[in-house]
Amino acid sequence: MAGDPEKPLTEGESVEKETVALSQSRSSSSSKTQNYEELREEVRRNNPNGLSHADTGVSVHQAEVDFADLQRELSRLSRASRSKSHQGHSGDAEKGGIVSESSGSTEDAEPFDLEAALRGDLEAEREAGIRPKHIGVYWDGLTVKGMSASTNYVKTFPDAFIDFFNVVTPVMNLLGLGKKGEEATLLDNFRGVCKPGEMVLVLGKPGSGCTTFLKNIANQRHGYTSVTGEVSYGPFTAEEFRQYRGEAVYNQEDDLHHATLSVEQTLGFALDVKIPGKLPAGITKNQFKEKVITTLLKMFNIEHTRHTVVGGHFVRGVSGGERKRVSIAEMLITNACVLSWDNSTRGLDASTALDFVKSLRVQTNLYKTSTFVSLYQASENIYNQFDKVLVIDEGKQVYFGPTSEARAYFEGLGFLPRPRQTTPDYVTGCTDEFEREYQEGRSAENAPHSPETLQAAFNQSSFAKALEQEMADYKRAVAEEEQKHEDFRIAVREQKRRGTPKRSVYSVGFQQQVWALMKRQFVLKMQDRLALALSWLRSIVIAIVLGTLYLNLGQTSASAFSKGGLMFISLLFNAFQAFSELAGTMLGRPIVNKHKAYAFHRPSALWIAQIFVDQAFAATQILVFSLIVYFMTNLYRSAGAFFTFYLMILSGNIAMTLFFRIVGCLSPDFDYAVKFAVVSITFFITTSGYLIQWQSQKVWLRWIYYINVLGLAFSSMMENEFSRVEMTCTSDSLIPAGPGYDDINHQVCTLPGSKPGTLDVSGSDYIIQGFSYRPEELWRNWGILVALIIFFLIMNVVLGEIVKHGMGGTSANTFQKPNEERKRLNADLAQKREARRAARKENGGSEIRIKSERILTWENLCYEVPVPGGTRQLLDHVFGYVKPGQLTALMGASGAGKTTLLDVLAARKNIGVISGDILVDGVKPGKEFQRSTSYAEQLDMHDPSQTVREALRFSADLRQPFETPREEKYAYVEEIIALLEMETFADAIIGPTEAGLTVEQRKRVTIGVELAARPQLLLFLDEPTSGLDSQSAFNIVRFLKKLAAAGQAILCTIHQPNAALFENFDRLLLLKSGGRCVYFGDIGKDAHVLRDYLARHGAVAKDTDNVAEFMLEAIGAGSTPRIGNRDWADIWADSPELANVKDTITQMKDERRSAAAEANNQDLEREYASPLSHQLKVVIKRTNLAHWRSPNYLFTRIFNHVVIAIVTGLTFLNLDESRQSLQYKVFVMFQVTVLPALVISQVEAMYHFKRAIFFREQSSKMYSSFTFVMSMLIAEMPYSILCAVLFFLPLYYMPGLQTESSRAGYQFFMVLITEVFSVTMGQCLAALTPTLFISSQFDPFIMITFALFCGVTIPAPQMPKFWRSWLYELDPFTRLIGGMATTALHKLPVICEPEELNRFNAPSGQTCGEYMKEFFSRGGPGYLVSNNTSSCEYCAFKVGDQFYEPLGLSFDNRWRDLGIFLGFLGSNLVILFLASRFLNYNKR
Repeated sequence: MAGDPEKPLTEGESVEKETVALSQSRSSSSSKTQNYEELREEVRRNNPNGLSHADTGVSVHQAEVDFADLQRELSRLSRASRSKSHQGHSGDAEKGGIVSESSGSTEDAEPFDLEAALRGDLEAEREAGIRPKHIGVYWDGLTVKGMSASTNYVKTFPDAFIDFFNVVTPVMNLLGLGKKGEEATLLDNFRGVCKPGEMVLVLGKPGSGCTTFLKNIANQRHGYTSVTGEVSYGPFTAEEFRQYRGEAVYNQEDDLHHATLSVEQTLGFALDVKIPGKLPAGITKNQFKEKVITTLLKMFNIEHTRHTVVGGHFVRGVSGGERKRVSIAEMLITNACVLSWDNSTRGLDASTALDFVKSLRVQTNLYKTSTFVSLYQASENIYNQFDKVLVIDEGKQVYFGPTSEARAYFEGLGFLPRPRQTTPDYVTGCTDEFEREYQEGRSAENAPHSPETLQAAFNQSSFAKALEQEMADYKRAVAEEEQKHEDFRIAVREQKRRGTPKRSVYSVGFQQQVWALMKRQFVLKMQDRLALALSWLRSIVIAIVLGTLYLNLGQTSASAFSKGGLMFISLLFNAFQAFSELAGTMLGRPIVNKHKAYAFHRPSALWIAQIFVDQAFAATQILVFSLIVYFMTNLYRSAGAFFTFYLMILSGNIAMTLFFRIVGCLSPDFDYAVKFAVVSITFFITTSGYLIQWQSQKVWLRWIYYINVLGLAFSSMMENEFSRVEMTCTSDSLIPAGPGYDDINHQVCTLPGSKPGTLDVSGSDYIIQGFSYRPEELWRNWGILVALIIFFLIMNVVLGEIVKHGMGGTSANTFQKPNEERKRLNADLAQKREARRAARKENGGSEIRIKSERILTWENLCYEVPVPGGTRQLLDHVFGYVKPGQLTALMGASGAGKTTLLDVLAARKNIGVISGDILVDGVKPGKEFQRSTSYAEQLDMHDPSQTVREALRFSADLRQPFETPREEKYAYVEEIIALLEMETFADAIIGPTEAGLTVEQRKRVTIGVELAARPQLLLFLDEPTSGLDSQSAFNIVRFLKKLAAAGQAILCTIHQPNAALFENFDRLLLLKSGGRCVYFGDIGKDAHVLRDYLARHGAVAKDTDNVAEFMLEAIGAGSTPRIGNRDWADIWADSPELANVKDTITQMKDERRSAAAEANNQDLEREYASPLSHQLKVVIKRTNLAHWRSPNYLFTRIFNHVVIAIVTGLTFLNLDESRQSLQYKVFVMFQVTVLPALVISQVEAMYHFKRAIFFREQSSKMYSSFTFVMSMLIAEMPYSILCAVLFFLPLYYMPGLQTESSRAGYQFFMVLITEVFSVTMGQCLAALTPTLFISSQFDPFIMITFALFCGVTIPAPQMPKFWRSWLYELDPFTRLIGGMATTALHKLPVICEPEELNRFNAPSGQTCGEYMKEFFSRGGPGYLVSNNTSSCEYCAFKVGDQFYEPLGLSFDNRWRDLGIFLGFLGSNLVILFLASRFLNYNKR
C-alpha cells in the first residue's frame, strides 16, 4: 500500500503509522497489562451514563483512536501468548507484529491490526506481511434496462375470476409468447472509477436511477431485464465476482432486523457466521466476538442500546437513528470491500445523519473499502465528507468527479445558485426543470436544459477527460498489482472456517451456519414472550377442556365412538398449531433475502435450524398436552401406549409444520398461500378416516390416505388404542334389550366387530370392521409418515434455495380506469399547469382566500404521562400563539416533545394529564375544535384502495360545512391537486406502503387530505418534509408559505431545514428535551432577530452557518455540548421576550373575545360537519368501493368456500339410504361449522386495518364510530350472501339430500345465518381486541370450543353434566346442528346394507317376529328383514328420527333453534356496536 505512488497518504494510513509508534512505546513496558482495564474503569466512573464519549456524537478522529486502542489491546494479548510460544524466535519482529525500534523503516511492516484480524488472513508466521483485501470498482458503458412502469388499471372483484380462469396467458408467458412489457433504459452509459478508500456520493431526484445504480454497483442484478457494459472489481469481471458475493453488499433504505433480538444479539449473530478462520494467536472466538461488538457500539456511540431490542413497526425498541446505526454495524461485520448505501439517513435528524456519514468515513479510511452512498437533503457538512460525487438525471450521468469541483462546474454551465443553498441541493436542483434558474444572459436556448444536453455537456468537459485519464491509470495499476489481487484471493480463502468448501461464497460451513441459526432461533422464541405464553396457555386450556369433556371413558361400547373423536381432535389441534408458520415464513422473507445477499447463511440452513428448535419447543408443549388429555380421559394405561400416542401427535405436528413452510416458500403472496393451504387441509381432513371411513370413501379418493399425514397418524393412534383393549357391550348397544330380554345367547351387540352370544367386543375387530384398520399396520404407517417428513424437509430445503420472491424489480403505479368526467378534470389540470409554467416568475399571490380571524393561544401548558414508577413530564410550562397569516416553525432535537405539543394542541391526546390553558379567541374550544383544525400527521395513513382524487373528495365531503354545495367542494379539491402538483397521479391508487405511491407522493396526499377540509381555524403539520428529497421539501414549504399568505394559520414541526427552507417561516417555537421552551418569537429577515437573541446570550453564529442547525447545537440539542454555562430554557424563562409574549397573549384574548361574542355562529356547536345520513352515504360508498377493489380478499374467501363444499360433496357423493349414510349426513351438516374458521381470520385482519384508518379520521371528526361499523357490515353483506349460495349448492345437492323446498330452503337459511354470524363474530373479536395478533389468538380456541360442544363429536347425553348444563346450551352451533340434522333426517327411511345387519338367533320354538314383538311394542328402534325365520337379521334404524331422538334432538324445535341462532347473531351486532363506541384502542 505504502509504496503506491498514485495514492496520497489517507487518514487511515496515517493512523496506522501512529499505531506503529504507539505499539512501539507499548512494547517496551510489559507491566502495563492491567492499565487498559483500569483506564476503562476510570472512564466508567467519570461517565456514569455509559457513553464512551459523553459529549460528542461520532467523531472520525475519536473512532480511529478507539480503533487503534483495540488494535493495541489485541496485539498485546497476541504478543503475550506469542512470547510464550516463540521463546526462540525473539529476533523475528514480524511474527509478533511488533516493529522494534531498531528496525527503522515502518513502511515494510504493519502492526497487527483489526483489519487483518477481521479479514482472517493472519498466518501463523506471517512471513509475507498482511494480505489486505482492497478492491476498487471500475465501470465503463454501464447500461441497465428494466420493465418500464406501464399504466396498470386497478383490479376489481370480477378481475379475480378472469385471472383465475385465464390459463392461456400464464402458459404463453412461460413459452415466451406473451405480451412483452415496454423495456426502459434506467441507466444510460455510465462510466467512472472508485478506488479503495474513496467515498462516492450519488445524487439525483427521486426516480432518476440512484437505487438502480447502487444495486448494480453491488453486483445485484436480479429484477432487471439487461445489464451491459463493463463493470470490474479489481481484476475480476462482474460474472467472476459472483463467487465473492459477500464482498459487495447493498443496504436498502428500510432497516430489516428481527424485532425481538437485542442489538448485541443481532451483531453477535452476524459475527457467528462471519468470524474469520484464523484469529490472532491467544484470542478465543468469544473474546474476539466480545471485543468487536464493543468496538462497533463505541464507534457509533450506541453502547447504551446494547441490551435493548432492535424493534420494528409493531415492537418498541431503539430509536430510528439507532436502528440505522445497527444496520451499519451489521453491514460492517460482513467485511465487504464494496458497499452501497441507499438513502440511509431517512428519518434521522441532521446531527445523527452527520454522525452516520462520519462513521462511513471512518470505515472507509480504516478498511480501504469502496463506498457508494445516495442521500436526500444532505447538508454541506455531510457533503464535505465525500471524495467524489455522481449526479444522475433521469438515468443519464450528468457529472462524475471530485466533490470540491461540482458546484463550479454547474455554475460554469450557466445555472444560478440560490443564496445559502447547499451544494447537493444546488446540484440536484440543476437537474429539475422547475427548480433550475439560469444566470443573466443564459437560458434554455444557450445552456443545457434536458438530461440529454446535460449528459452531452459533461462528456465534452475537462472533467470527462480527467476521468478518462484516471480510468486508464487505474486499469494500468490493476494490471501491475497482480500481487494485491493474489492477496485478495488468499485473504478470502483464509477467511473461511474449517469445513467450508473452497468455492463457497460463505465464510462458515453449512453445519456451523445451522448451529449459529439454531442459537438465534432459540433466542427469538424465548424473547417473544407473549406469543410463547399464549400458545402454552391455549394448549393447556384446550387439553383440560378435552380432558373434562371426555372424562374417564370406560372400556365399553358407548365410549368407542367418543375415543375416535377425542384422538382426532387431539391430533388436529396440534397439527394446526403449525398454521402460524405460514405467516412467519412469508414475513421472514425480506430478512432471509438480505442475509443471503450478505453471504451470512444459506436459506436452507435456516429451515433446518428452525425445525430443530421449533420441535424442541413443540415437543415439550405437546408432551404436557398429551399427559393431561391421555390420563384424564383414561385411555389404555401403559407406557408403550402413551408414548406411541405422543409420538403420533408429535409426528403430525412436525409434518404439518414442514408442509406449511413449503406452502409459504412457494406462494408469491399471502392470499395464494391461504388458497393452497385450504385445499390441501380439506383433503387431509376428509380423507383421514374419521369423518368417512376408508372403506366408504370413493375409490378415486382413497389413495390420498397414503400421503395424508393426518390420516396415517390417526390410523396409528386408533390401532395403538383399540388393539390393546377388550370392550364390554352396554345395554343401549344390545339388541333386543329391556325386561324379558336377558339371555345373551339370543342378543347381539350393534357395535361393528361384535360376535353373537357374547358381551365382549375385541378392539381389534372393532377397527378392522368399522375402519378397515389393521393393528399390525401401526408401524408401517408411521414409517410412511417419517418418509413424508423427510421428503417435506428436502423439498423445503430445495425450494428455499431455488424460489425467489420479493427480490428486486421495479413497481408501477396503478390507476383508476378513466371516464368522461375524470378526463375533463385532468385536461383542465394540465392546462392550468402549462399556464403556470408560462408565467414562471410567480407572483406571491394565490388563487385561494381563507377567511379566518380566530387565534389559538396556549399558556402554562404542561403534559404528564404515566410511566412505570410514577409520571414523566413531556411538556413544561410552554407559552405561545398562532395567528392567521403566519407560518410558525416548531423545532427541537429528536425527543424534545414537538409531536407531543402538536398532539396536545390539536386535542389528539387521550392518556396523560394536560394542565394550563388552550384557548380559541380567549375561550375554551368547543365541540367543533377538532373539526375546524386540520392535522397532517407524520405517518401517512390512507385507505390504500382509494385514488388520490377520491381521498381528497372524501375529506371535503365530510369535513367542509354540510351546506357548501358539492360542486364547490369538488372544485376546491381540484385547486388543491394543482397546488400540490399532483396532476400526474390524481387518479393513481394510493396503494399499500410497499407498492403504490412513493414516500413523497404520499406526503403530498396527507397534506392534501387535510387542506381539502378547508380548516377554518388552523393547520397543524408534523414533519411534512421528512423522507423527501430537498426539492420536494422546498416545494411543500413554499406552498405552506402561500397558504399562510392567503390567511391560513399554520403550525408545523420541521426536521433540520436548510437555510433556504428556514427562511420561509415567520416565527419559531424552539423546544429542548423535557419539553421546555427555549425561544418563541419572530425569525426575521436572514434570521437576524433569532441571531441577535442567541448572540446576546453568548452563542454567536458565523455568517456562513445555517441558523437552523446552529441554534440546535447552541442549546445542546444534538450530541454536542451546549454553548454557555446556563441552561437555555432558564435564560428564556427570565427573558424580557417571554414577558412580552405573555402580554401579547393577554391583549389578543381581550380583543378577540369581544369580536367572537358578536359573531356567534350556531353551526360551530356541531361535533361533526355533516349529519348522520350524509356520513353513512359517503362512508358506505367508500367502504363498498374498497371491497370491490380488494379482489384477493374476496376471491380467496369465495374460493375457500367453493373448494370445501366441492371436496365435501365429492367425499360424500350420492349417499344411499344405508345406516352408515345416516351418520355421514350428520357429518355433512357438521361441515357447515367450518365456515367461521374460513371467514373469521380474514374479517379480523380487514377490520383491524380499516379501524386504524378510522382512528385517524375520527380524530378529525369526519364521521362517528356508528357510521364506521355500519359501513363495514354493509360492505361485507353482498359477498357473504354470494359465499353462502356457492357453499350451499355443492355441499347440499352433491350428497343427494332432500330437494323439497321446506327442507332445502331451511337448510340454506341456516347456512346463510352461519355465514353472517361468522362475519359479525370476526368483527366483534377485532373490535374487542387492541391488535390483530391478540384477536387471532382467540380464533382456534373459539373454533374448537364451538365444534366440540355442539353434540356431534360427543353426543349430549354422554357429556359430563357440568358442560352439558351450560356450555352445550350456550354454543351457537348446538342450534345449527339441532336444526340442520333433524331437518335432514326427519322421516327418512333407512334400508341397511347386508354387512350392516346384526345377526342373532331367536330362542327355539319362536320366530324372530314373535321374539322381538315385545321390544318393538315398547318403541324399540329398527326393523327385522324377515319376521318368519329363527335366524334374525336386524337393522338398527327404521327411520332417521330414531337416530337423533336418543341424542335429545327434536324436529319440532327446528324453527325455535333457528330463532335462537338469530339471537346469537343479534348479540354479536350489539357487542360490535358497543365495543366500537366505548373501547378506544387509539392510545396517544
